[in-house]
Amino acid sequence: QVQLVESGGGLVQAGGSLRLSCAASGSIFGSGAMGWYRQAPGKQRELVAVIDSGGNTRYADSSVKGRFTISRDNAKNTVYLQMNSPKPEDTAVYYCSAGSSLNVVNFWGKGTLVTVSS
Repeated sequence: QVQLVESGGGLVQAGGSLRLSCAASGSIFGSGAMGWYRQAPGKQRELVAVIDSGGNTRYADSSVKGRFTISRDNAKNTVYLQMNSPKPEDTAVYYCSAGSSLNVVNFWGKGTLVTVSS
């Protein structure tokens, strides 16, 4: 069983910065892909970014690429999402994910709320 615990969410001003962390337990971290998804009120959950054990990444689209950066520390079993220059439309619950590949999600964290004020 894999457990994912997110931290780092909160209130941030537009144009500021915030870093989310997700600590993982279980053997999937070393061989699997980790990522971040988000769900805004009234919207479906969507991909933000994922990273595999080799450091390969996939970002959702141009709306976050260049502002958000995903990284992982295998020694700490942790994946990060550095959010620079966030915008009010980035306000959402951010969920950590774990899966066997960049395109698969097998486990979810409980989520952490990020609110971006204008």
